[in-house]
Amino acid sequence: MESHNVTLIPGDGIGLELTDATRRVLEATGVKFNWDIVHAGTDVMAEYGTPLPDHVLESVRKNKVALKGPITTPVGSGFRSVNVALRKELELYCCLRPCKSYTGTPTLYSNVDLVVVRENMEDLYAGIEFEKDSADANKLISFLGGLSAKIRPDSGISIKPLSEFGCRRIVHFAFEYARANKRKKVTAVHKANIMKFSDGLFLAVARDVAPAYPDVEFEDRIVDNMTMQLVKKPQQFDVLVCPNLYGDIISDLCAGLVGGLGVAPGANLGDGIALFEPTHGSAPKYKGMNKANPMAMILSGVLMLRHINEFAAAEQVERAIAAVIADGKNVTYDLKSEDRQGSAVGTSQVADAIIDIMGKI
Repeated sequence: MESHNVTLIPGDGIGLELTDATRRVLEATGVKFNWDIVHAGTDVMAEYGTPLPDHVLESVRKNKVALKGPITTPVGSGFRSVNVALRKELELYCCLRPCKSYTGTPTLYSNVDLVVVRENMEDLYAGIEFEKDSADANKLISFLGGLSAKIRPDSGISIKPLSEFGCRRIVHFAFEYARANKRKKVTAVHKANIMKFSDGLFLAVARDVAPAYPDVEFEDRIVDNMTMQLVKKPQQFDVLVCPNLYGDIISDLCAGLVGGLGVAPGANLGDGIALFEPTHGSAPKYKGMNKANPMAMILSGVLMLRHINEFAAAEQVERAIAAVIADGKNVTYDLKSEDRQGSAVGTSQVADAIIDIMGKI
């Protein structure tokens, strides 16, 4: 049996517990892994002086596949983001976030099965920012000349670049994904009615690419209308392709439609490298409490199994997760109704239940 070389980044906060649960479930499939365990995040700052040591990047580049637990992102100061840095350093230009309903999940919606394809490299996440009252901000305002009359001198400034190359690459990915996974429709999300030269470019590229895929329906939606339509009737959508910021926001909204971030997996994909991680954060206040839902990370492992062509194992794990949710006895607090919070189980016990069912199906 083939053994797969995979970089394993446990993360920090609740990441260590989720990673342990996920690893046990994946190994219970019988698929063989050579785990290269490397650490990143706040817990390694003292040793390496950075939350993202070079050897972490080197491991991912070598193995081409990585599974990552959540990592704390400093707010307002310090290292900008390990997650963003990983995507940029490894050119992981696509963030893929499936959102799927499972029977038994406490939610207002059913039969939701959509995928957010988020551009990962550009937009306001490019990190081109100028601090209020800084020399660079003042120079930029001066350089803009007549346009500077529209900018207060005490402004912090962020620049939103969208390139034709980046737009075309992510839109092609969305259509290729739709075709490969027998999806019927791609919806481009934008605000081209206002941002005519950035979002306008994104929309123009999407409209240019769409005719090459006559087997996949295409439409576009303005982002504010998109959020309303998702809340009103999410079943009308299939694959959503979005610039970076909209994709980040909409993927959390879509997670809410199917029960929350605890069942929201994710993948960051580039040319030849793939990194899989849950959509949610590290929740440091719950560290070590055996409380967090591991299903989002385990479902990210399911995406990884499909990526490495272990389709039978992926199906086995997803069916077991669906069965645990439907049964409702061995789930964490976020998947319990308000009157049953006291019967919630912990992170490790969820993994135990999934593994037990896997042995029976």
